[in-house]
Amino acid sequence: MTGLNVRAATPADFPAIARLTVAAYEADGQLKGENGYGAVLADVPTRAENGTVLVAEDAAGRVLGSVTFVLPGTRYAELADPGEAEFRMLAVDPAAQGLGAGAALARACIDRAGELGCSAVMICVRDGMAEKARRLYDLLGFVRMPEKDWSPLPGVQLLALRLELARA
Repeated sequence: MTGLNVRAATPADFPAIARLTVAAYEADGQLKGENGYGAVLADVPTRAENGTVLVAEDAAGRVLGSVTFVLPGTRYAELADPGEAEFRMLAVDPAAQGLGAGAALARACIDRAGELGCSAVMICVRDGMAEKARRLYDLLGFVRMPEKDWSPLPGVQLLALRLELARA
């Protein structure tokens, strides 16, 4: 999509980010039977305090999606080891899916990790997540790391994916 811009979120973006993140997770069936994860997704101020929240916006400035970039040892890091980075809660407004916002946000996180000298980027995806999202991660070069798979709640299996970054 032409005119797509990725930038750091500002507090003025937080309500839109909260709304679209919860809507995207609900549309994907990822909030069925969850105990409070919707509230975690909607708590954008806390995510921004503990990581970097990025947004993808169209030429008109409409927020289409967001992601939270984190480093190991921070509140939202789940998989990253020292020297690695991680991104969480990548979500695109269901009405804007297929326009390239998800790919732009993932690439921005990969670029940021490279700029920080990280050796890899880690993510976890819910087993059975939307095929389009898995295809995106495959195209970006992420590979499964089954030894890091984990389960935060009974019935919720998270699969670990890792992208090795080229060293300069």
